[in-house]
Amino acid sequence: MAVLTRSEILRHIEAGTIVIDPFDPAQVGPASIDLHLDRQFRVFRPAQEIFHVTDDADYREVTSLIEVDDYFLLLPGQAIHGVTQERITLPPDICGWIQGRSRFARIGLMVHVTANFMQPGITRAKQVLEMNNAGPVPLAIHPGTAICQIILEECVGQATYAGRFQEQELP
Repeated sequence: MAVLTRSEILRHIEAGTIVIDPFDPAQVGPASIDLHLDRQFRVFRPAQEIFHVTDDADYREVTSLIEVDDYFLLLPGQAIHGVTQERITLPPDICGWIQGRSRFARIGLMVHVTANFMQPGITRAKQVLEMNNAGPVPLAIHPGTAICQIILEECVGQATYAGRFQEQELP
C-alpha cells in the first residue's frame, strides 16, 4: 500500500473520488488531512452494574449524548467519544487511518485510542474519536479545533464498507 501525498489527495478531491464535507484545501498537509472536532460528545454514565462485552454490546447503554457550545471539560483519566465535523466518502480502493496530532499528545490528550481504521468505500461518515485524557490536568476540549488527521492509503484490490456505522452522524 502507498500513502497519498498532498498532490494526490487534492487530485482525488478535485475528481470527486474522495469527498470531505466541509473542506478547505488548507486542511491538507504533506501526507494527511486535518479534521475538526464537532459539538457532540458521548460521555459514560456512572456505573450501576457490570457491562458485558459481547458481539451484541451497544455503547449507547452506558453512555449519554451531549452537545456543547463552548467546550467540554475532559478530566484526567476520563474517556469520551467525540466526532468530526467533516463527513468523509472514500472510494473502494482507498482506506484511511485516524491519528491524533502531536501538539495535543504532548499535553496528554489521546485523540483516538482504538479502532482508528477507515474502511474503503465509506460513505458520508463522520469519524468517531475515542478520546482520553492521559495527563494530570483537566483539558477544555473546544469544538472547531483541528483535533486529528487522517492518512490515506491505496488498497490492493477494492472493497466497500457496508457495516452498521455507514453514514454515522453522532459519536
